[in-house]
Amino acid sequence: MPNAGKAEISPAKLKLYLLSREHPVGRFKAAFFVGLGFTADQWRLLETLLLELALGEAIQAGSTPYGEKYRIRGTLIGPTGEAVVDTVWILPSGTERPQFVTAYPSE
Repeated sequence: MPNAGKAEISPAKLKLYLLSREHPVGRFKAAFFVGLGFTADQWRLLETLLLELALGEAIQAGSTPYGEKYRIRGTLIGPTGEAVVDTVWILPSGTERPQFVTAYPSE
C-alpha cells in the first residue's frame, strides 16, 4: 500500500466501532476481537498491531469516489489468542496517509 508507514487509525474507529459491544455492526466484530483478548481499554495495543499489519503485502481492492482501497491479510496476535485477519484501508484522493476502514476474521 502506498505510504503504509504513514497509515492512521481513528481512535473512535477502534473504541466506538471495532471494540464496541453496543455498535449495531461493530458488536459482531467486537466479539471476535475480545476473544483475542482486546478490550476498548486496550485500543492502543490493537492500534499498534493493526499499523504493523498495514506494512504487509497489500492487494488493491478497488476505487471509490473517496480514494483507492486496499486489503491486507495478516496474523494478529492478541493478549489471549491469535487469528488471521483481513484489514481494509483507504488512501483518500489527494492525500498521502492511508486510513483504516475495518478489520475482520479472514475466511
